Amino acid sequence: MEHIFDVFHLITQNVDRLHHRAGSSNVFELHGNIIENRCFNCSSPFTGDTNLPNKQVPVCHECGGKIRPCVVWFGEMLPADILQFADQSARTCDVFFSIGTSAEVYPAAALPMTAKQHGATVVEINPHRTSFTPYADLYLQGNSGVILPMLIDSLTKR
Repeated sequence: MEHIFDVFHLITQNVDRLHHRAGSSNVFELHGNIIENRCFNCSSPFTGDTNLPNKQVPVCHECGGKIRPCVVWFGEMLPADILQFADQSARTCDVFFSIGTSAEVYPAAALPMTAKQHGATVVEINPHRTSFTPYADLYLQGNSGVILPMLIDSLTKR
């Protein structure tokens, strides 16, 4: 889609970098990613080996703190800059796709309604109805891996 639309932002809750591996470049990770690591204490990026013998915990080269994945765990705040960007994108977009989410985990679950309240056409693609489905302008029931290729094919044939 980022090759079809002039302005396109992919805001994801996925932490596996699958969107990057699929070729997307304009990706904003609300929940961080499991690929990169950082220090618990000083938040410095960590690029050292995390596969240490005897189940040792890797330590930060800057402060000696323990290393963790760059994911947002339950109870932690989402990165403020990414959340602010996602909210602003929802407020200013023309079309908002809500794809493969339960629409129950906030604050991310508020984004489709924010887009709707600011005049966007909201398309929900999901195998199961959610609490947001009644508000969607279009609900496409099914797996995104099936529906999105058909949708993109239809858009590129225009």
